[in-house]
Amino acid sequence: MHNSGVRAAVFGASDGLVSNVLLIVGLAGADASAGVIRAAGVAGLLAGAISMAAGEYVSVRAQNDLVARELQKEQLALAEDPEEETEELAQVYVERGMSPDQALEMAQLVMQNPEMALEVHAREELGISPNELASPFGSAIWSFLAFAVGALLPLVPWFVSSSPNVIWASVVAALIGAAAIGSSLALATGHSVLRGVARHVGIAVAAAVAIHFVGVALGSAVDL
Repeated sequence: MHNSGVRAAVFGASDGLVSNVLLIVGLAGADASAGVIRAAGVAGLLAGAISMAAGEYVSVRAQNDLVARELQKEQLALAEDPEEETEELAQVYVERGMSPDQALEMAQLVMQNPEMALEVHAREELGISPNELASPFGSAIWSFLAFAVGALLPLVPWFVSSSPNVIWASVVAALIGAAAIGSSLALATGHSVLRGVARHVGIAVAAAVAIHFVGVALGSAVDL
């Protein structure tokens, strides 16, 4: 999976989990019926997943368009002024420790192949790689699926039971999901697993407690 796909999956799952558990806890606090909570949870899952996927697609597509524009500029510069571009590339190699003569020889060798020259200039000067652009469609799919999975976790218990106490099973499922996301991020970034779990679980708990009281206040004013 491309890095952008990983990012979309992680943030999608986190957003889906938090947004839907808050919706469920808020409605439960307002004494909504189990049927209302199930319907709202499914609607929240679908609406959020579609919105997340659309946003990811637009974001990645816009980023790719910007990269393509920069590549066109670089390609034009390589065609119109190859000498200056050779000197710029040689200077990059000098800054990386090569002697001026070695740097110039390397730059001239690279410039003999137009495709290689474009790729090297883009990577060295712009910090981008033409061959590693993310797929907007792929990122959107990962975002959609991850959000849906995250949003589904706190919703599953409501399809198993309609008991008033099922809200606790929903919260526990959400906390397990938050812990899994926190630990996965910590392992991927090399940070403390305990700290990652505590951060994600803590945020989920604080948000759930706050929205519960909002739901209680809402329930006293609106009949659900």
